Amino acid sequence: MQFRDLPKQYEVLKPQIDAAMISVASSAHFISGPEVKELEKALAEYVGVKHCITCANGTDAISIAMRVWGIGKGDAVFVPDFTFFSSGECPADEGATPMFVDVDQRTFNLDPVKLEETVQKVIAEGKYKAKAVVAVDLFGLPADYDSIKSICKNYDLLLLEDGAQGFGGSINGKMVCSFGDISTTSFFPAKPLGCYGDGGAIFTDNDEWADLVRSICVHGKDMSNPNDPNAKYNNIRLGKNSRLDTLQAAILLPKFKAFVDYELNDINHVAAWYTERLKDTELVLPELKEGFYSSWAQYTIQLPENVDRKKVQEQLKAVGIPSMIYYEKPMHLQGAFEGTDSSVADSPVTERLCKTVLSLPLDPYKTNEDIDFIVSEIKKAL
Repeated sequence: MQFRDLPKQYEVLKPQIDAAMISVASSAHFISGPEVKELEKALAEYVGVKHCITCANGTDAISIAMRVWGIGKGDAVFVPDFTFFSSGECPADEGATPMFVDVDQRTFNLDPVKLEETVQKVIAEGKYKAKAVVAVDLFGLPADYDSIKSICKNYDLLLLEDGAQGFGGSINGKMVCSFGDISTTSFFPAKPLGCYGDGGAIFTDNDEWADLVRSICVHGKDMSNPNDPNAKYNNIRLGKNSRLDTLQAAILLPKFKAFVDYELNDINHVAAWYTERLKDTELVLPELKEGFYSSWAQYTIQLPENVDRKKVQEQLKAVGIPSMIYYEKPMHLQGAFEGTDSSVADSPVTERLCKTVLSLPLDPYKTNEDIDFIVSEIKKAL
């Protein structure tokens, strides 16, 4: 059994994906081909924002957003303590200091109460300027943006939405990657919408920021007159080489159609099967609040603290069921932040989650029989 069945997805979409790849190979327009602009337009319309600019990966997307805002030394950026490393790595790489904030036990997302407490503490201490919040849509579920945006407004903070795991999710119909002042996503293969390599995108309604993003993505070149043949070599700022390859854009176009047409709906059915069959166990299950819709990057359960997680995984593996742990270590305890102010955090929920979470196989192509088998073996292991 596959943890996320990308071979099955390819089998279903093979004619469209093969045709797309052959078309790019035949045209030899491998960089900035027409498929890139077609994808950006489709994604912007789907999310409901003015601008979508694709880039090389989701990590670059966050770093570029930080650079657009001029975030750097002396700035504090507030980041969930329970997330993938790049959410905190990118602000730190720009010279800022990530301040890690505890999360909600049931949603795994940034706890607004803890966020405001941490912001107030940083402001009171006066060592750093409170500058921005990185809110992560973890495991497919949008963060609590009503509360987070209110806090950002009260303390004059910029909001970056890290939608790498949440693309396709929504709150009362408003889509993930439309909540931030700038929002980002990743097309890493295992993400809800993934390509066949690395890729990412940046979303915003701000025209000036969008122009800066486009410039930074291509070595900081002058984008004021894109038809000028000399513009390619007129670099007006330091940038990156961060473009989505045409081949990846071509692959994403048929995958995006499937994602919208049926995959999101189907993966929600699979998640519901898990919830129905596990609801009477001692496990803590992921929670969807009213109005929230998840794209289910992961289905993550919490084991009782007296259960040996390693033994559960071994028993599942013995019958061919893969499982993963996202995440084993809080951000503030990562070695990269040792000895810095980022290593200090009040995160009892995160520390407990890191000891108890377990993610189960999930994708739109899992069957009722697959879930019955997995649940039966989990119950035996418990």
